Amino acid sequence: MKTYDRRALAAATLALCCAAPAAAAPVKIGLVETLSGPQASSGQAYRAAVRYTVDQINAQGGWNGQPVQLLEYDNQGGPAGAADKLKAAAADGVQIVVQGASSAIGGQITEDVRKHNLRNPGKEMVYINMGAEALELTGEKCNFYHFRFAGNAQVRTRALVEGMKKAGALGTRVYAINQNYSWGQDMERAVVENQQAGGYTVVDKTLHDVNKIQDFAPYVAKIAGSGADTVITGNWSNDLLLLMKASRAAGLKARYGTVYLDQPGNLANAGELAAGSFVVHTFNAEAGGAQGEQFVADYQARTGRPPVFIEPQTVYGMKMVADALKRTPADKGALDVNTFALALETARIDTPMGPMSMRAADHQAQLPMVVSVVARDAKYKVDGTELGFKPVLTLSAEQASTPAQASCKMKRPD
Repeated sequence: MKTYDRRALAAATLALCCAAPAAAAPVKIGLVETLSGPQASSGQAYRAAVRYTVDQINAQGGWNGQPVQLLEYDNQGGPAGAADKLKAAAADGVQIVVQGASSAIGGQITEDVRKHNLRNPGKEMVYINMGAEALELTGEKCNFYHFRFAGNAQVRTRALVEGMKKAGALGTRVYAINQNYSWGQDMERAVVENQQAGGYTVVDKTLHDVNKIQDFAPYVAKIAGSGADTVITGNWSNDLLLLMKASRAAGLKARYGTVYLDQPGNLANAGELAAGSFVVHTFNAEAGGAQGEQFVADYQARTGRPPVFIEPQTVYGMKMVADALKRTPADKGALDVNTFALALETARIDTPMGPMSMRAADHQAQLPMVVSVVARDAKYKVDGTELGFKPVLTLSAEQASTPAQASCKMKRPD
């Protein structure tokens, strides 16, 4: 072939290539979570639930004819690590950021996403918050690109107090022990604010360092000395595991009211101490009936174990993401994040506990709550013990809801 013939063929091939429609851009979900270090058990639970739901999305066709891509980033348990990994996610073209473990990390991510979007119009990201429950995230720090699919201290504590009171297990003397950051401070405030509704007095309260204490014996001694009937705590990860372990060693008689007692290992650590204690959570298979049993069976078949702890709320949050994606058309083959966020504001799904929806005013999910007591006659046993979580009170999303905070001034894109 002559030289000019080869050039003509190359030009014709280039023209055909450029005339063809551009390939559809995939949706990229970036999990920016604590996957190593002392808090890794929580981060790995979020990862399992996100993987489970992304697999379901792709089994149903993905988005715009392409599989949704899941990229994972280890934030190493701190805001600084999260900031670095968010930059990496942005460089990788991630549009949907998912995180849950720690409100301190959540606060870093929501602010970094907000700033990124201001600086990069047309390349926005949205933050899907699965477990950072500090009130400020849907209050003074609320923004259009942040959506929370978990509860908050007001919702959790009000439901917990109502459930324990209904069961005749609240008592009149309450001790509040919580981690000293935004979430723990919110919990302490909520315990104090619910005194009248619960008919109890807060006899003492403690805020302690987060995930730095190795021996909770001095704190348990202080609780015992207060004469408290009930201890209410929002502690999670190692801070709850070690608190329960120290309480067991000391033979503490006070009953626990918790948010995260269903974290794997807690009942095994607490032993008989846990019997009669309470947890407020977003899912209980026994309360969910046949639909709850079906979810448990499918999750176990696909992951090797039943859904526990924060996994159910993460699955249902991701199902709301999937619902919004279905209703978001491709814009020149790509996902328009602003259009997706507007669709997410109106997302609504059914769960075994009842309907779950998104409140557009502050991007706080409206979700059912269930209060359970640790009991031997619970249908599902936990941690290889004879104990499980028996539901005592189920609240619909409407019943569990608290009003949007006046400090949230949501600004939407023009």
